[in-house]
Amino acid sequence: MTTEENQQHTLYELLDGASGLRALVDRFYDLMDLEPAFAGIRGMHPTTLDGSRDKLFWFLSGWTGGPNLFVERFGHPRLRARHLPYAIATDERDQWLRCMEMAMQDVGIVPSLQEHLQKAFAETADWMRNTHG
Repeated sequence: MTTEENQQHTLYELLDGASGLRALVDRFYDLMDLEPAFAGIRGMHPTTLDGSRDKLFWFLSGWTGGPNLFVERFGHPRLRARHLPYAIATDERDQWLRCMEMAMQDVGIVPSLQEHLQKAFAETADWMRNTHG
């Protein structure tokens, strides 16, 4: 993603808005359900992923510059505080990042945008770690 592209469009727009973002989130959770490599993070989620899908979609909508759907429903995300009940170490961080990387590839996000998003996701995911290991 070039600096010019970044200045002209939000990430939300570059992801094709709600439909593109929903496709990414759905693929992410499909992979989490299907791939044994993601069993660690899958085990942190409820049996049905419907609520998790919605919450990630709502959060990412605002995070990428689209409608602030999560904030409208729940207020400030307090992302780290919301995840404190779950032991998140390096392995869980890496599973989440790999699952999202695969989802971005599967839904056809252009490589330059994937790279930009992956860096941003990595910073946030690293900040979410709350236990050693």
